[in-house]
Amino acid sequence: MNDPSRKGLDAVVLNPLDELATALRHLKAGEVARYRLGDQVCELAMTTDVALCHKFAVRPITSGEPVRKYGEVIGAATSDIAAGAHAHVHNIKSLRARAD
Repeated sequence: MNDPSRKGLDAVVLNPLDELATALRHLKAGEVARYRLGDQVCELAMTTDVALCHKFAVRPITSGEPVRKYGEVIGAATSDIAAGAHAHVHNIKSLRARAD
C-alpha cells in the first residue's frame, strides 16, 4: 500500500491517545524520527535503535503506567521508558496476551 499521507514519515501513530509509534524503517539512536500525531507532524530524537516494525515511546512513560497502542491499553511499563526509546517485552508487560 502506497499511502501518500505517510510520505517522509519514519513511524506511524495509529491513535492520538497512543504512547507508542511503530517504526516504518530501522531507526538509529541519535537520529530524528518523523511521525504524524493527528494533523501535526512531530519530530523526536531517538534514544535507542529501533528495528523496522518495532515500537518506541513518543513521550516518557513511567514504570507501572499503562501503555496504549491502537487507542487501547496493551500493557504496563515495567521500567521507565524515555521518549524515543525502544518499547518491547524488555520494558512492557502485556495485559492482553498472558502465558500463565
